Order: sequence, then C-alpha cells, then structure tokens
Amino acid sequence: MGPLAGIKVIEMKGIGPGPYAGMLLADLGAEVIVVERASKPNSIAPPSAMDINSRGKKSIALDLSCAQGLEVLLKLVERTDVFFEGNRPGVAERLGFGPDVCLGRNPRIIYGRMTGWGQHGPLANSAGHDYNYISLTGAAAAIGTKDQPVPPLNLVGDFAGGSLFLVVGILSALLEVRQSGKGQVIDAAITDGSAHLMSMFYTLDQLGGWQTERNKNLLDGGVPFYGAYATADSKFVSIGPIEPKFFAEMVRIAGFPESFVKDQNNPQRWPEMRATFTETFKSKTRDEWVKLFEGSDACIAGILDYEEAPGHPHNRARETYIDVGGILQPAPAPRFSRSICQTPLAPHEEGADTRLVLEDWGFSLQAIEVLDKAGVLS
Repeated sequence: MGPLAGIKVIEMKGIGPGPYAGMLLADLGAEVIVVERASKPNSIAPPSAMDINSRGKKSIALDLSCAQGLEVLLKLVERTDVFFEGNRPGVAERLGFGPDVCLGRNPRIIYGRMTGWGQHGPLANSAGHDYNYISLTGAAAAIGTKDQPVPPLNLVGDFAGGSLFLVVGILSALLEVRQSGKGQVIDAAITDGSAHLMSMFYTLDQLGGWQTERNKNLLDGGVPFYGAYATADSKFVSIGPIEPKFFAEMVRIAGFPESFVKDQNNPQRWPEMRATFTETFKSKTRDEWVKLFEGSDACIAGILDYEEAPGHPHNRARETYIDVGGILQPAPAPRFSRSICQTPLAPHEEGADTRLVLEDWGFSLQAIEVLDKAGVLS
C-alpha cells in the first residue's frame, strides 16, 4: 500500500504543482481526495479523467459558495491529516477555508499553501507562471544558449521548486506533529524552492568555477565534453565524461586524437575538440553510437524523446513506465524494499467519488441525500 498508507489528504483542485504534489502523495499510498467545483470543473485544468496527475486520487465536487457546501468541506477537514491549496494569498480565507479556520477545526492538520511568490513580499498577490518565478532566482538566466535563456519546460519551477518542496514540507510536518501534537502551515513558494535548487552554483562561484554568462561553464555547454551532439540521423547523443578516466574512455572508443586526453581541461584545445566531436558524431546514427559505447564508462547516452523513453531496455528492465488505464506513463518513485507502492488506479472524472468519500468519511446516507437534493454535491 505504500509508506503513506493511512494518511488522509485533501487537495483543493488547481493546476501545475498542486496536482503533481497530490499525485506524489497518492503514489506513496496516501488517500488523496481532490475537491472540485460542483458547478463546473476548473476550466484551466485538463479533464480529471485524462490527467495523469489525477491518478490514484478520489474526486468529490462541492458547492463551496453556499454554507452547506463549505460545512461539508470543514467536516472533512476534521478527519484529515493534510490539506493543501494553491490560491493567491487571502483567497482561501475569503472563501472560508483558510488555515485559521482549518486549524480551529483540526489542531493537528498540516495546511499546505502552494504559490509562486509565497504568502508575503511585494509580488505575493501578482499573477505569474513557472518561468516568471524562476526568473527571480538565477535559474532562468543560467539555462539556455549563449544568445538567450531558454524555458526549461516547467520542471525547474512548478515541479522541482514547487511540488517537491511542498511534499518535503508536508512529510516533515507529519513527522513533527507526532511529537508536538500541533499542526502548522507550510508556505511553499516556487521562488524559494527554485532558489534553493541553485545552492551548488553559489558554491562553485565561491571556488571561482562559475560565471553568470551562459555556455561558459562546466554544466551549461561551456566545455566540449559536456553537452549534446547531432548524429547522422539528425538525432542527438549526450556526452558527459567529466572525470579524466571517463574522458579517456570516450576518446579511445570514438577514435579521437589521443592528445585530447592530457589537454581535456585546456581551454586552448577546446575549439578543436568541439569541432572534432561535432564532425565525428555526425558520422554515425544515434543508435550506432549508443551501441558502440554500450557497457563502457564513457558517459554517453542517446537523447530520447518522451515517446521513445519507455522502450529503452534499461527503463523496461526497471519498469520505469507502467500502464494505467490503457495509458503508458511514469511509475511511482522512489522504490521501497518493504512498503511497496501499488500500481495507481486510473484517474476518475470530476466528482465521481463524492458519495463514496462522504460515506467513508462519516456522513450518513440520509445526510448525503439531503445535501444532494440541496444541490451542494455534483
């Protein structure tokens, strides 16, 4: 059932980092209940039944604009361990389910707040998206070509700086509440999380090993032995033999000039190296290079797109991708030796579990009927 079996979570439906955080918790065994609007689903979010981030969750729909619907939500709050939302600061308070209200109903509850800018600061109430948030933390400026920054999808901000830090906060607070008996509020800001992710580069800067200009550094394409090279079939291989012994292995197998080995870290030879690497890698297809380097320590891999990735032998051997409801998708991670995570259930439609959840969480059948007739439920 996973290490979080028995933990109850309420997720207020949102987009981006919130749903992904909820999926992580559900993958690990928590019972995650997503609260949808009873009137209509979130118009920005993808349909729940088609959203991989909704897998393993239960969906209920409540009309929170009426006192009865809000009271149902707060009754659920009394029975849950974790509650999180992704509204701008003050919105949850205005709607009647802010942290003070929830902690008043359940003093042990962990209340997560997922935002881009955080709960305070000059930009706290401004609109924004992933790329805006990481623009303020040095991350966006460091990723891209020499000529301009390039958006790194929404992986660095929404998911790494947002979802993962929210989940770390939730898990930490769940451990702490066992000793204190008191819940607390988690202010998870994507700006904070993505700034935290840049920690190593401040260390490199102190050591004189990093500069702000892109394509001038070890990990951003500034050296010829860490980057992507086009192949004969217009695909790419990634190379990363940073360590001298791995670099020597690459030079030997690829047939590059042996003098490159002693001059690996000599910037004067880098233009020649890069030109040689570029020309040589174009002489074979991506898969031919992969086969040539297979089993070596040269640190070379074929760059696969998301459709190719599930078919890679290593991913197949580890079952990194699984079938859920007829859709191939990433499997739960990480893995546990004893608390095995089960295969997630396929996502449900909005509000599909309303009656079941209310009954399981203590509402009588009569009370559910009253709420349904009053139009509180979907």
